[in-house]
Amino acid sequence: MAEHLQVELVAADRTVWSGRAEMIIARTVEGDVGVLRGHAPMLALLTDAVVEITDDEGNVTVAVVDGGFLSVAGDRVSVLSERAVLSEEVNVDEVRAELDTARDVGDVDESERRIRRAEARLRAVERAS
Repeated sequence: MAEHLQVELVAADRTVWSGRAEMIIARTVEGDVGVLRGHAPMLALLTDAVVEITDDEGNVTVAVVDGGFLSVAGDRVSVLSERAVLSEEVNVDEVRAELDTARDVGDVDESERRIRRAEARLRAVERAS
C-alpha cells in the first residue's frame, strides 16, 4: 500500500490539482464520501459541490466541481468534471450576479441547477477562508 493517495482533479480544459494527499472529501449523488489510502475501489457520480483535498503536508485545497465522476483504484483518486475551479479562482461578485440571473430563468429545472452551482461556488470560498 502506498504512503499517500495520488490525486488528480481534472476539468475538461485543464488539470486543476494534482499531487499526493492524505484524504479527499467529495459529495456524490448518494452523499458525502471520504477517501483515505487503502480505500476500496469505487466509481461514483458527483453532484455540483465542494471537493476538499488534504495534501500530504496537511494543507487543505478547496475546489468546486460541476458534477462529474470520482474514481478510486488502489491509492489513485481521479476527480473528473466538465468544470472545476479552486476556491481562490472563484469571483464572488460574478457568482452573486449568477444567482440573481438564475432566479429569473423561466425553466424551473435550469434555474435550480444554476442556483445549486452558484451556491456550491460560494460554499467553496467560505470553506477556504
